[in-house]
Amino acid sequence: MENGAADSTRSRGPLRPSAEAIDKLAKKVEERVITWRRDIHQHPELSNREHRTASVVAEHLKALDIETQTRIAHTGVVGVLRGSQPGPVVALRADMDALPVTEEVDLAFASKVRTMYNGQEVGVMHACGHDAHTAVLMGTAEVLAGLRDQLAGTVKFVFQPAEESPPKGEDGGAPMMIAEGVLENPEPDAIFGFHVAAIPTGIIAYRPMAAMASQDDMRITVRGRQTHGALPWLGIDPIVVASQIVLALQTITSRQVDVTTPAVVSIGTFHAGVRDTIIPDEAVLTGTIRAMESLMREDIHRRVRRTVEHIARSAGATATVVIEPELPLTFNDPDLTARMVPTLERIVGSSMLIESPPIMGSEDFAYYQQRIPGLIFFIGVNHDGVSMTDAAPTHSPRFQVNEDALIIGVRAMANLAVDYLMPTGE
Repeated sequence: MENGAADSTRSRGPLRPSAEAIDKLAKKVEERVITWRRDIHQHPELSNREHRTASVVAEHLKALDIETQTRIAHTGVVGVLRGSQPGPVVALRADMDALPVTEEVDLAFASKVRTMYNGQEVGVMHACGHDAHTAVLMGTAEVLAGLRDQLAGTVKFVFQPAEESPPKGEDGGAPMMIAEGVLENPEPDAIFGFHVAAIPTGIIAYRPMAAMASQDDMRITVRGRQTHGALPWLGIDPIVVASQIVLALQTITSRQVDVTTPAVVSIGTFHAGVRDTIIPDEAVLTGTIRAMESLMREDIHRRVRRTVEHIARSAGATATVVIEPELPLTFNDPDLTARMVPTLERIVGSSMLIESPPIMGSEDFAYYQQRIPGLIFFIGVNHDGVSMTDAAPTHSPRFQVNEDALIIGVRAMANLAVDYLMPTGE
């Protein structure tokens, strides 16, 4: 009887790690996660330049006896943790790069880094929370490494560079990670990621299916005819024409397309002229187009071109429009999302798990989702008493992360991995 019972236990494979065991290990690593986050925050690196961050990550994974690959897509790091028994493969992703932003937050570990970016000297800051993402996944790796004898399956830890897009003329980010084999050997069955958000700490937000917008870069060149500023009738003023275009573009999403499907057309730069007394030959606008649905995206492209060209022609000018697809729609697999919602609910409770509205920001996590089922969700990081309307958003020089939220990230990512690999009852 005793021997038979022992054989039966062995045949069932490893004992599934409990949520309590995961949370205990997460609490144990919390202070180290905070330390890693502060260190990475103080030493930010731009896209494709994450050499120090990658080294910190790789050393940590190797110390955990996790198979480690480096220099993927320039500076990417991938760790492979194999459980004691065979099973599915799940990938967990964090991004590592910072932004060309000069920090304005009064922290002991605030960034003082300055560097060159696209020919300009800039400050560098983790203004999008990727320092938190990286530190959380390092902590998650430590938690799951401590449970490897109880795991059936494999976890791939994907530390990705250049989520914010590589510098001009360079490749990078998720497309390059995929091209260099991050979704192979072994091939993940699913991938999870998260992003910090300027919402109250303690909240996890998710959205099934279309979660974040597609992103297209737009460049508009208006050509007029140069003349003296005192004699505008002898030329064609491209500044006036471009100004009319800027205003007219805003009517596309407010008056020409169905407003129940979110979309955004924004101009971010306007360059023209070199002197106040000269009306120049040319004005150049650059901007972004965001959409939550593919047909809407294509329709907006057509309307942008028509609007620009007709306004220019009406003034005797000419204009060209170049629209370059940058990022696809971030699409959370509905079946995977439904399957994992109970895990997220267990982490923060039903009252703190909310369904997010469409997010007009974009994520290159979308490229992984084009290949395998994926789920990205949002973790609140506002400090106590800071409302959503008062909090500085990501990409702001005043963006801040409440470090109390980091353990929520570790618990969420570790529990998602375990629950995916070893569903309850199997």
